Amino acid sequence: MAEAAAVGARRVLAPLALAQFICSFAGSNMNVMINDISEDLDTTVQGVQVAITIFLLVMAALMIPGGKLTDKWGRKRCLLAGLMVYGVGALLSAAAPGLGVLILGNSILEGVGTALLIPPVYILTTLLFTDTASRARAFGAIMAMGGIGAAAGPLIGGLITSAISWRAAFVFQALVIVVIVVLSRKIDDPLPPDPARPFDTVGAVLSAAGLVLLVTGILAVDNNGWLALGLLVAGALVLAGFFTWVRGRERKGQEALLSTSLFRNRTSNLGLITQNTQWLMLMGVSFTVAAYLQVVRGYDAIQTGIIFTAATLGILASSLAAEKLARRYAQRTLIMTGFIVTIAGIAVLLALVAGSPSPWAFAPGLLLIGLGLGVMLTPSVNVVQSCFAEAQQGEISGLSRSVSNLGSSLGTAVAGTILVAGLSSGAYAAAMAALAVIGLGGLTAAALLPRVGRPSAGGTGTATPPGAPRP
Repeated sequence: MAEAAAVGARRVLAPLALAQFICSFAGSNMNVMINDISEDLDTTVQGVQVAITIFLLVMAALMIPGGKLTDKWGRKRCLLAGLMVYGVGALLSAAAPGLGVLILGNSILEGVGTALLIPPVYILTTLLFTDTASRARAFGAIMAMGGIGAAAGPLIGGLITSAISWRAAFVFQALVIVVIVVLSRKIDDPLPPDPARPFDTVGAVLSAAGLVLLVTGILAVDNNGWLALGLLVAGALVLAGFFTWVRGRERKGQEALLSTSLFRNRTSNLGLITQNTQWLMLMGVSFTVAAYLQVVRGYDAIQTGIIFTAATLGILASSLAAEKLARRYAQRTLIMTGFIVTIAGIAVLLALVAGSPSPWAFAPGLLLIGLGLGVMLTPSVNVVQSCFAEAQQGEISGLSRSVSNLGSSLGTAVAGTILVAGLSSGAYAAAMAALAVIGLGGLTAAALLPRVGRPSAGGTGTATPPGAPRP
C-alpha cells in the first residue's frame, strides 16, 4: 500500500518537476546562442540580451496574477493553459524570421505561459503532499530540477545548436511541453475552481507595470542615463501606487491581488531576499560567462555549453545531497553556506580566468557556484513557504516565484548592461564583481534569519520559524 502511494506521488511529481525544469531551461539556454541568433536574425548581443530579459521579466510581472487566477480557474486548468501558451510560443520562436517575432514567441508567449503554469506547480505540490516530510522532498525535487534546468540550459542548448540549429532548441522545448501535458493527466486538482471569485485587475496592471518600468530602467542605463533614471523613478512610483491600491481594497474588505499581511513576517521577507539574490546570481553569471566566451573568446555554442557542465554538475551534486544535508543542518546554515561558496566561486572564476587563456580555467569557479546554489535553493523556498498557513499558500507561492523570476531578470539586466558596455575593456570582471557584491547582500539577509535550532523531526530541515503558523 505504501509502495503504491509512493509510485502515485512520483507520477504526480514528475510533470510538476519537469515543468519547472523546462521553464528554468528556457531562461538560460539562449545564452549560448547569442552569436548564432544575432547573426541569423541580423541583430546584436544587446538585442538577444533584451529578448532574454523580457522573457524573465514577463514571468516575474505576471506570476502573482497567475497565482491568483488558479483560485478562479482551477490549478490544473491553469497548468494546462500555461503549457499550451508556452508550446505555441516555442514553435513561433523556432520559426522566427526576425528579432521582433522571437520576442513575441519566446519573451511574451513563453513568459505568459510560464506565469500561468508555475504557480500551479507550487500550489499543487503544497496541496497534494500534505505532510511536512513529503512536501519538503517534493519541493526539493522541483527546486533541484529548476536549478539543473538553469545550469544545464547552456549545455543542452549548445549541443542542439551545434548539431542542428538554435531553432531546434525551441522545438525541443515544445516536445518537452507535449510530454508534460501527457503526464499531467494523472494530476487531480484537490480543490474545485471558484469562477465567482473576484480578480483585482487594477492591482495586476499596476504591479506588472511597476516591475516592467524598473527592469527597463536598468536596461536603459547603457544608452541614456536620464531615460534610465526616469524609468526607475516611474517604476518606484507605480509600485508605491500598487501598494496604496492594495491597502485601500483591504480596508474596504475587498480581495486584493496580494495581501499586505505577507510582508509582515520578517522571516519570510528575509527568505524572499535570499531567493531573489540566488536567482539573480545564477542568471547573471550564466549570461555574463556565456557572452564573454562567445563574443570575446570566439567560442561556439557547444564549446560554451561544455564549459557550463561544471556548474551543472555542482548543482546536481548538491541537490542530490540536499535531503541528507537538511537532516543535519538548519536551513539558515545551509543558505549562508550556499552564499559563501557561491561568492567564493565567483572570486575563483575571476582569479583563474584573468591569469589563463585555457577554457578549463572556468571549471573550478563554475563548479563552486553550482555547489553553492544547489545547497541553498530548496532551503530558501522552505523557509518562505513554512511561514504561512494553508489558506495563504497560493498567494505566497505566486509571490515567491515572482520574486525569484524578478531576480533572474535583474541578473541578466544588471550583469548584461555592464557587460555589453565594454566587452573588451574589463567589463567581464566588473559584471562578475557586481554579482559578488550583490551576493554579499544575500548573505547578510541569510545571517539575519532566526536560528530555529535543529532540523525538524521529519528529517527535512523545514522547521517552522517561531511565531509562524504551521502549514
